[in-house]
Amino acid sequence: MNLELYVGGYNIFLIVLIPLLSSVILTPIAKRIALYIGAIDKPDYKRKVHKHDMPRMGGVAIFFSFLIGYMIFAPKTTQMLSVLIGGFVIVLTGIFDDIKPLKAKHKLIAQIIAASIVVFYGNIVFSDMKIFGVQFEFQMIAYPLTLFFIIAIINAINLADGLDGLAAGNSSIYFFTIAFIGYIMNKLGGLDVILCLIMGGACLGFLFYNFAPASIYMGDSGSMFLGFIISIIALLGFKTATITSLIIPLLVLFVPILDTIFAMMRRVIKGKGISDADAEHLHHQLLKTTHSTRKSVILMYIINVLFAAVSVFYTLGDKHISIFLYVVLLLLVVGLVFKTDILFEHTHKKRKK
Repeated sequence: MNLELYVGGYNIFLIVLIPLLSSVILTPIAKRIALYIGAIDKPDYKRKVHKHDMPRMGGVAIFFSFLIGYMIFAPKTTQMLSVLIGGFVIVLTGIFDDIKPLKAKHKLIAQIIAASIVVFYGNIVFSDMKIFGVQFEFQMIAYPLTLFFIIAIINAINLADGLDGLAAGNSSIYFFTIAFIGYIMNKLGGLDVILCLIMGGACLGFLFYNFAPASIYMGDSGSMFLGFIISIIALLGFKTATITSLIIPLLVLFVPILDTIFAMMRRVIKGKGISDADAEHLHHQLLKTTHSTRKSVILMYIINVLFAAVSVFYTLGDKHISIFLYVVLLLLVVGLVFKTDILFEHTHKKRKK
């Protein structure tokens, strides 16, 4: 297998480095703008961790770092243009929300518009695929299914942005895992790999300011944009029409997806709306145990790195062993979840009150 370190004539390290440096330079500027226009995340002792006003809108720095990487390294195609336009819609919506929180339905409308641009203009949709020898043809259902998928991932990453450095760090793990899998499969020329390298660099640059203790938050402008790009990368990988191309990205995202499912279940059980915010996510539960934001975030990183490592092993090694390891990790995470109050408040904790 002849592996090269070049994509489109550019060294992969350069594709990472330029957005990284751009993000390092642009984040302090985004911070100043956020403070000037009042895009501030104020303390909320019921569901937020920070104890003083924090500027947000760090997502603007991530987006412009992505834009710089796009202009230099990414192919100028209709697909890429649709991603750029859809991403702009998402970031603009996030900026408005960072300044003054929008209603959930308004954000959902913007997400539908952004997803529709990618689906109908960029023609990035679920392809027909073969699973265990059986051919599945999505036909017209491919369009609504793709819209749902993009919106679901956007909101999963948005919900996962609850601690300093959590969303940016876990997204970086995702981007570099998919890029590495593309490398070992000798598929560095794919648009999904280029996007991973650009976004990986942009997220790492932002982490200089966002890792605990953070000096700026990415806000919805960042978390929704990360979810948007992650969903696009998964769909682009899926274009090879094999279940593996979709399953591996989803398994790397297993923790935020599982957390989102539990969040929806928890809110339904408690008679709340599924979009109502709370402080019972997995990262909040870990924080109750560790009493340290940094330790909780690093533990979440470790969990995601383990899923990422098994995904890489799945690509390289024995599929049966990989599936076994996936199941073991799944059981460990689910076991961890049920020891917390993520769904139900434990009886012994009620008695203490």
